Amino acid sequence: MLPYMNSKDDHHRRCATGILPHQQPRWLPPPETLHLWKEFETPEPAEIAAIQKSFLRHVTKTFARTAFNMDNFASYQGTAYSLRDRLIDKWNITQQHHTREDPKRVYYLSLEFLLGRSLDSCLLSLGVKDIYKKALDELGFRLEDLIGEEVDAALGNGGLGRLAACYMDSLATLDYPAWGYGIRYNYGIFKQLIVDGYQTEFPDYWLNFGNPWEIERLDVSYEVRFRGYVNKVTEEDGTISYVWEGGEKVVAVAYDVPIPGYGTMNTINIRLWSAKPAREFDFAMFNDGNYDKAVEEQKSAENITSVLYPNDNHMVGKILRLKQQYLFVCATLQDAIRRFKKTNRPWSDFPYQVSIQLNDTHPTLGIPELQRILIDEEGLSWDDAWDIVTKTFSFTNHTVLPEALERWAVPLVQDLLPRHMMIIFDINLFFLQKVEKKFPGDRDRLRRMSIIEEGHPQNVRMAFLAIVGSHTVNGVAELHSNLIKNVIFTDFVEYYEGNKFTNVTNGITPRRWLHQCNPALSDFITQKLGSDSWVKDLEQLKKLKEFVDDPAVQKQWMAIKRQNKVRLADYIHSITSIQVSPDSLFDIQVKRIHEYKRQFMNILGVIHRYLRLKKMTPEQKAKEVPRLVVFAGKSAPGYFIAKLVIKLINSVGEVINNDPEIGDVLKVVFIPNYNVSLAEIIIPASDISQHISTAGTEASGTSNMKFVLNGGIILGTVDGANIEIGEEIGEDNIFFFGVKADEVEDIRHLNRYRKIEMDPDLRNVLDAIEKGTFGDPKIFEPLVATLTVGGDYYLISKDFASYIEAQADADEAYKDKVGWAKKSILCTAGMSKFSSDRSINEYAEKIWKIKPCSVPATLP
Repeated sequence: MLPYMNSKDDHHRRCATGILPHQQPRWLPPPETLHLWKEFETPEPAEIAAIQKSFLRHVTKTFARTAFNMDNFASYQGTAYSLRDRLIDKWNITQQHHTREDPKRVYYLSLEFLLGRSLDSCLLSLGVKDIYKKALDELGFRLEDLIGEEVDAALGNGGLGRLAACYMDSLATLDYPAWGYGIRYNYGIFKQLIVDGYQTEFPDYWLNFGNPWEIERLDVSYEVRFRGYVNKVTEEDGTISYVWEGGEKVVAVAYDVPIPGYGTMNTINIRLWSAKPAREFDFAMFNDGNYDKAVEEQKSAENITSVLYPNDNHMVGKILRLKQQYLFVCATLQDAIRRFKKTNRPWSDFPYQVSIQLNDTHPTLGIPELQRILIDEEGLSWDDAWDIVTKTFSFTNHTVLPEALERWAVPLVQDLLPRHMMIIFDINLFFLQKVEKKFPGDRDRLRRMSIIEEGHPQNVRMAFLAIVGSHTVNGVAELHSNLIKNVIFTDFVEYYEGNKFTNVTNGITPRRWLHQCNPALSDFITQKLGSDSWVKDLEQLKKLKEFVDDPAVQKQWMAIKRQNKVRLADYIHSITSIQVSPDSLFDIQVKRIHEYKRQFMNILGVIHRYLRLKKMTPEQKAKEVPRLVVFAGKSAPGYFIAKLVIKLINSVGEVINNDPEIGDVLKVVFIPNYNVSLAEIIIPASDISQHISTAGTEASGTSNMKFVLNGGIILGTVDGANIEIGEEIGEDNIFFFGVKADEVEDIRHLNRYRKIEMDPDLRNVLDAIEKGTFGDPKIFEPLVATLTVGGDYYLISKDFASYIEAQADADEAYKDKVGWAKKSILCTAGMSKFSSDRSINEYAEKIWKIKPCSVPATLP
């Protein structure tokens, strides 16, 4: 038996975190040893000598190093484990306090957590960065060097995972009792290299040297079943029940990542699941010499959690991704139910003790899974179980793109999860019966609202299942939530009426995205405001408006901006060998590469600027605002058009950066392998950042918030959270352009059915590409065709003139150094609304109905 396959009794004993008042502990230490337990349960002091002792203990005992074979990485590990000890002290106190108080908890389910590096953020949250710095200085190490040794935890793809990380930070900081749940991917989002201008993907071996921030919990494990068959059982009293049996089993093993709150004892947890085999290998087969076959079960199980979002453009990938989603929700629900059952409460209390938030559609299988557990294993009636389910789940929708709404083929679900498919059919039947009753005779409405989409094959519409199984559905920006109500899910809004659909605008944590990534600006703000309490109360940033006309403040503000630009310029040179001037206007677009985000329009605008510069005399060029255009971001490996955009950016950069007539007036840089740590260097350096999605396609965006919080100015469309940012900071401090969301469909209709004249400036740009100015034009033919024969779905031609005009406005505004400094200060001053603390408080009050549970420094 494997160490994570304990007996049921032992498993229950070892999983329990803390003891409730009505429970008797299964084991107590001998009285004469109580002083030892008390000594080691006492949090370690934040003193230089204690930190050094802890550091040296881990370096010498945990990692078997000596003073004669140390390096920076070993020092980073020692520092991380020393800090982890302090995190675990607070985590243990938090969990015991929550067990004693037994508050309602929120479970935040997300298949992505883009945490980035942890050392720096934990030092800041625990308030020990300065003393650690001194302690390590005395031992001969620079803390800054050690921070740079950490590898990003690559458990996310983009904004969705980073939002989840921000929300966990706020949940901890605001003292909410919460758990995050996700998957511990062995290989995160791929490592991106640029080879001959093309994106090339390599595995991201982020766990190669271990992860000091996780605690392996072999004692917390749950069986997960796939395939098999469903037995229909008729009881003596005539009632019918179903039993799911057979098939294959794997085990989900927990890995815990403590998340400290800033300036509070509350330290919550992200529990990540790793798939292991139910048995290590077939020993008989191994003895017969069939070695590969003997470990096949192990490989098959571990493959489930190997890769973040396995490529699903083939059947094997689809099966793996669906297995990933089910293992995730199955283990999570078993864990939440185990914790609930410790309280001996009746099942009717479950929704009043447990709130489960679905971060997008990926965890939606949790809805039929909880229904299955309640009716098949706990013996509840369908109606009682469904009442509990619909009071427990809430759902955040993150997209307005119909093609991005997740669907699973019925035959695939039926094969992999036969009992769940039966339950989904039943959920749909009972739901459509209620729709029919409310809208009699409206057959088309039933077709539109059915969870099962007809076709060959039929598909399960996961967003519809999430809506039907949740008590609240929220969008993530005012525009997005209105589109949900008026366009995407109109039928459901009409059916449910009331307040089932709501909005919670996204937010970002100011701890990571100003205090940590921009320490010089953070210190300056603290100096001007008189304290650092703004880090937990972003409303205080409004006081910066009092200093906006102060020349000394303007000068220092822009000096800090220049320091950050120098730092980014140095990084660019170290990675790409391209020399850039920190006195240029830094124009940045960093995010996932996707057609709707329109990096293509950005690089077409760069070509337009280049062609215009080529026609100028040296005297005219000298009057132009020098501009550095920075791109970074990853394309999905199978996204051909997006990868062509990356190739075009690099080909254009190759030409412009080596044109002696242009010099520093224009530079183009694509920084490879964009991640959280790189964002922390890029964002504080921006003068303008581009958020230029076609209106009505970006649900919210959060990078826009990060840039503006750091005094960067948006050049963007009237889309997503750009709109609300403009309302808060003032439209004089944002460069808006482009059509509005309510105009988009009419323009697309015209594009499809009438010949629309292309913008002449854009036509000149495409002519330059087709003439081979930037390399073999045949390479870019499919990309150009999206504008010329593809209907220009994302309206680049329609918006191009307005885009160029906005760029010219930005150039002109940048020439006024005082005016630009004022804009930058007002940007930061107006960002209080976009703290993730505000977002989490809204979720807690409107959706989860949970309250803070403040943790004392020590337990009674």
